[in-house]
Amino acid sequence: MPVDPVAAVPPGWVGGFAQSDPAFAYPDPDLSSLPLLGNMDNIALLQRQQAVLWPEFSWLTVPGDEASRAFQMFAPDISRVGYTDEGRIYSIICPQQGTCSPSYGSLNVEVSVTGQRGWVDETARTLAGELTVEAKIWFSPSAKQSPLVRMLWTLLSESGYRFPVDKAHAIRVPTFRRDDATQPVLPLRTGETDLFASPGFAQHHDVAWAVGHIDVEIGAIERTGDAVVDDVEHLVMDAFNRSSGNLLLPGTVLSWNVWFTAPALVDRQEWQEHAEKWRESIDADHGSPDGPGTSPRYFDGSPFVPSGDTAEQETEALIAYLDQHLPTLTAARTAARGR
Repeated sequence: MPVDPVAAVPPGWVGGFAQSDPAFAYPDPDLSSLPLLGNMDNIALLQRQQAVLWPEFSWLTVPGDEASRAFQMFAPDISRVGYTDEGRIYSIICPQQGTCSPSYGSLNVEVSVTGQRGWVDETARTLAGELTVEAKIWFSPSAKQSPLVRMLWTLLSESGYRFPVDKAHAIRVPTFRRDDATQPVLPLRTGETDLFASPGFAQHHDVAWAVGHIDVEIGAIERTGDAVVDDVEHLVMDAFNRSSGNLLLPGTVLSWNVWFTAPALVDRQEWQEHAEKWRESIDADHGSPDGPGTSPRYFDGSPFVPSGDTAEQETEALIAYLDQHLPTLTAARTAARGR
């Protein structure tokens, strides 16, 4: 039997920030009077938190086909929202998950917060936040065992080009508000998304304190202007999308319902260490199906299975990339060794 989450709430809640400006109120909270702040800028102000133990994501694996909708819980116990006793949000940490390419191995994806603002009301179990985020893709530690990954990593690094072998060198994918590419600020609102119905395995009403949702549209990778780097990033992204069911295909609307645990007090040192751990992510390896999240499933619970010719497509794409760029890479590596 689930434990009553109310009994776990610690004392100290004051509240009032949600009511400090009439514009903050539902049904359409306007938070534009608040600055967008960095996640690590105000850790010293954090007093309370709610963890997201059930970050449930959903998207269409086939664009335009609602029957292809997949549901996947990203790695738990990473995401959380931090706020003051009055309820002002000062930090939001977002989740990671992975997928496994047949040719390249495990790839990580993180929804990285670049700015945030908002409020929490523990009394009403509501919140309203806004975020700017970008998706980051990079190879997990286990992928470095892949001969293809090692070959590409060595070839590009010795030639002076970057390669997404860790989060610091991740491929960055811009995001924006659904149906509005001019608006990078994304609303986090109370309740589940109303864009679709979620299956029972993606709902957690019996154990969660509260739930919020975000709907975000995926943009195209911003080109660097260097064909060697741009093309390898697209090579990796295409492999990621084939394996994940077009999770980060440009134009995809990625929705997630974030199911919160009961409020808890913040240990600021622990928060700092937690955030730093996932900011660096040097030891993370969430590749499905072995990671702590779930593998993507359809509404009826049946698993999403990548196309059987995925490995062949990845090999053909790699050969085409090397045919085009190997002379440039070889010349650059020779020049670098001669310095």
